[in-house]
Amino acid sequence: MIVPAKIEEIPEIILMTQACARKMITQNIYQWNSHYPSPDAFTLDIARGELYVLKAHHQIIGCVVCSFVMDQEYLPIQWLTPSKNNLYIHRLAVHPEHQSQGHARALMDFSEAFAKAHSCPSVRLDTFSKNERNQRFYTARGYQRLGNIYFPKQSEHPFYCYELVLDHKDGPNNQGH
Repeated sequence: MIVPAKIEEIPEIILMTQACARKMITQNIYQWNSHYPSPDAFTLDIARGELYVLKAHHQIIGCVVCSFVMDQEYLPIQWLTPSKNNLYIHRLAVHPEHQSQGHARALMDFSEAFAKAHSCPSVRLDTFSKNERNQRFYTARGYQRLGNIYFPKQSEHPFYCYELVLDHKDGPNNQGH
């Protein structure tokens, strides 16, 4: 069940994202650290009504942010659609104990349906250049890699920006993929 997150759930969400960070570090993926994701980021996400959690048996096992706000770091990217009413995905996470069970796919299905319901022309996101699993995941969903951005507090390596252009008649526009 995917539902809006509540402020009192932030400690549980942080424990989950810290478990994700630890797992990524064991795979030499230094995508998340002590600066990110932070309780302050999740507090702002909840205040904006953008943070959703995936629950199983009353436990939070995943989360995703669905935002209409474009981060400043995204400005240099040559997007496929005009920057108006796009959906931005951030902080997608599934607890390591629940990974490889289709939960990330369910969170992305939810996010893309959310974008369609709000008549967004596209869904945009970024993923760490050293996280090849995520890159394959987004490419398989029809996302196109467009350019690099940097988050110096997270890594010296780039993050890759991706965009999925939505076809509001038949589903995601996956032509050419």
